[in-house]
Amino acid sequence: MTSQLNRDPKEAVKEPTLFDRTFRDSEGNIVIAQMPNLPVLVGLTATLLQFVLPSGRIQTALGLVAFGALFTWAWQELFEGVNYFRRALGLIGLVGLIVLGLNLASV
Repeated sequence: MTSQLNRDPKEAVKEPTLFDRTFRDSEGNIVIAQMPNLPVLVGLTATLLQFVLPSGRIQTALGLVAFGALFTWAWQELFEGVNYFRRALGLIGLVGLIVLGLNLASV
């Protein structure tokens, strides 16, 4: 068993920097954007369809689907994001959806 004093300095584990924690994933790749996952695709499609379809029950249902899918995406990014940037993006998305939902409810 070796003590900390007898270890080779080359064997020392490098502490990740704030930049690394913010922008790199567990494999060391810089991750800012990535391929959209299912909740993002469903949310964006439902949002775009809201603008195309006439107002009524279908548009209301699409609004609920869009909100639910984008809320799911934001929640997943916040708690399972690969780095601090992706988690912050999820937090911003989650807060934005809640604020938007509150503003639309008060109108």
